[in-house]
Amino acid sequence: MGAAIGQSLPVAVGVLISPLPIVAVVLMLVSGRAKANAFSFLVGWFVAVGAVTLLVATLAGAATPDDDGPPLWAAILKIILGVLLLLLAVKQWRGRPRAGVEPPAPTWMAAIDAFTPVKAAGLAVLLGAVNPKNLLLVVSGGAAIASAAPADTNAQVVASVVFALVASLGVATPVFIYLFMGSRAATMLDELKAWMIHNNAVIMAVLLLVLGAKMLGDGISAL
Repeated sequence: MGAAIGQSLPVAVGVLISPLPIVAVVLMLVSGRAKANAFSFLVGWFVAVGAVTLLVATLAGAATPDDDGPPLWAAILKIILGVLLLLLAVKQWRGRPRAGVEPPAPTWMAAIDAFTPVKAAGLAVLLGAVNPKNLLLVVSGGAAIASAAPADTNAQVVASVVFALVASLGVATPVFIYLFMGSRAATMLDELKAWMIHNNAVIMAVLLLVLGAKMLGDGISAL
């Protein structure tokens, strides 16, 4: 169990600092249904990330033969995921805004003010389990769990829950700021939103580069 958690933890941290989900929560916290929408998003995010992680870990673990050596598929899958993460990092870096140019905000952000809790939860599922960048990270986390605990269902479940909890800390942080920082919360959240929108591409490029290199290195060393 410890190995499964340890192998997937770096990827969970990568999901944790994904900028756009954090920005979405910030926008919900300054909308008319702040608490209801933000908490619905947080629950939807945790469930979506945890479900996909456990599904990947379970399916990949079931395909692993019961022997003492590391499965070949795990090494190959890590290499493939590592290459995909590196390619996505290059794409993000090339798409970063130039100096002095403000990047356009995604169109869905304009509609958040009119969201209901159900729509907030649905957006969390889309950003956490459908958005290609996050989906690739979550699949990488599930694969890491499966390769570390291929035949241990209990370990896969616990590691997937821990993965989802850690991955949810990023979207939970604005909620904590809103609840406990009082009158300073609005200013802090607005500054956080502006910084993350402006630096989204650079943050994701660096994040994907680091995780892609680690995944590729782990796969090569396991061959």
